[in-house]
Order: sequence, then structure tokens, then C-alpha cells
Amino acid sequence: MEPWVAITIAAAFFQNLRSALQKHLKGRLSTSGAAYVRFFYAWPMALVYVYALHAWGDLPLPRPNTLFLLYCVLGSVAQILFTVFLLWMFSYRNFAVGTTFSKLEVVQVAILGAIILGDRLSAVAVVAIVVSAFGVVAMSIGQSKVTLRALLGGFSEKPTLIGLACAAFVGGSVVFFRGASLALQHDNAAMAAAYALAVSLLIQTLLMGAYLRWREPGELTRVIRHWRWAGAVGVTAVLGSIGWFSAFTLENAAHVRALGQIELVFTYIATTLVFREHVNWRETLGMVLVVAGILLLILGG
Repeated sequence: MEPWVAITIAAAFFQNLRSALQKHLKGRLSTSGAAYVRFFYAWPMALVYVYALHAWGDLPLPRPNTLFLLYCVLGSVAQILFTVFLLWMFSYRNFAVGTTFSKLEVVQVAILGAIILGDRLSAVAVVAIVVSAFGVVAMSIGQSKVTLRALLGGFSEKPTLIGLACAAFVGGSVVFFRGASLALQHDNAAMAAAYALAVSLLIQTLLMGAYLRWREPGELTRVIRHWRWAGAVGVTAVLGSIGWFSAFTLENAAHVRALGQIELVFTYIATTLVFREHVNWRETLGMVLVVAGILLLILGG
């Protein structure tokens, strides 16, 4: 197994765990505040990780350059805009169709990666990405009870366009973060990833913190007051982000995000085996397609 595969699976697991922990903040924090804790509490830990690699791993610190900083800013802003657009989409009554289209992130990563970074995909990898993307859409349709007719008929509606924008922003953030790590041209992938993560989290902490101070007075105080659950979210967030950034540095971002959809398999298993909840045939078909795409990517991509 190549290192990026194991790292990506671990990152997906921690992201799944982070999402579960964030549910405990419902009612305590606003939606934006709950999203902010992943930056606010993760950044100091990311800085400690960089220090540990430097002091104990004897790895030299990277030398930041203009391209690196540009990619960090673009990636940070894109990820924040994804959150803003997602909240905007949920304000519409018929947001379910838009949510389905927002799942096409991996396709956007492949396109943007080719345009911005010149990343190329093999024919097998393209097929794997398409298969897994269909699987994600099928699972989303099953969960939101959206009909195929509504999906096709709502293609030009505003929630759908917002959903596609969400996919573009989250896909863009992935590509920009990979570009930031590569722009450092560091000999060690772990240090390059850690440094890019720490700088990006600092930018996101400052930008979204300023937004909360402006739009939601008092929310920053609540973020600090509920430090126990928020801190737990921060720990899982930084562990997941370390994994994602490391994997992006080692491998094509489209490969990483396609494999990262194994997070949905974790959710499916938890839903059926742990919580004993009923899943319909569309969700099961989607899960099978996601697994098929992942296996195709690992074995032949």
C-alpha cells in the first residue's frame, strides 16, 4: 500500500469523527461558530506539529515565497466561501437538489487540478472518479429523497447553481492547498504539508474570526466558553487536516479526494450497524459504486 493511501483513509476517518463531534455543538453555537472551531482550536496544534517536525525530527523550516502565500490565501478563502455558500443553499426550501450537486467535488478537483497545477489522470483513474461520483450522487439522492426527474429538471435553478459553486469552492481549496505545499519545494513532504497547513489555518482563523465579530457579536465568546467539545473538534480537525495536506503533497489531489470518499462508507457502516437505522436501495447502490470506484483507483489508477 502506498503511503498516501493509508494517510488518506486515516484523514477520512478523523474527518468523519470531527463531523460527529460537531453535532454536540448544535444549540450551543451557531452554524458558523460550529464551523469556526475547526480553525480556531486546530491552528495552535498545527503550529506545535511544525515545531515538533523541526525540533525533534531535525527537519529544516521551509522558506515561504509569494506563490506559496498566494495559494494559501486562495485555498483558505475558497474553503470559507464553501461554508458560506452551503449555508446560503440551505436557506432555500428546495435545497436538496443543490446538495446533491454539491457532492461533485471530486470532479471539480480533477478539472481544476489539471488547469491550475497541470495534474494529469490516467484513463483508469478517470473511470474510477466518475464511478465514485455517481455513487456519491446516488447516496445523496437516497438520503434526501430527491427524484431523478427533480434532479434533471432543477439543473438551472438557483439552489443547484449554488450547489455547483460549493463543489467548485471546496474543489478549488483542495487544489490550492496542494499547490501551496508544492510551491515550497521542500525536500520533506511532511514538513511542507505541515507548514502549509499551519499558515492556512492561521489565515482562516483570522478571516472567519473577523467575520464572526462583525456578523455574530458574542459568538467568539461562546466558542471559547464551550472549549471542551470545541477543543475535541479541533483535535480531530487538525489530525484530519494533517492527513489531507500530507496526502495532497504526495499524490494527485483528485486521487486523494476520490479515495477520501471512503468517509461515506464509514458513515454507512455506522448508520446500519451501530445506529441500526434503515437505508434504502439508492443509498446501498451508491455505497457499492463508491467502493467500486475506490478499489478501481487503488488497484489500477
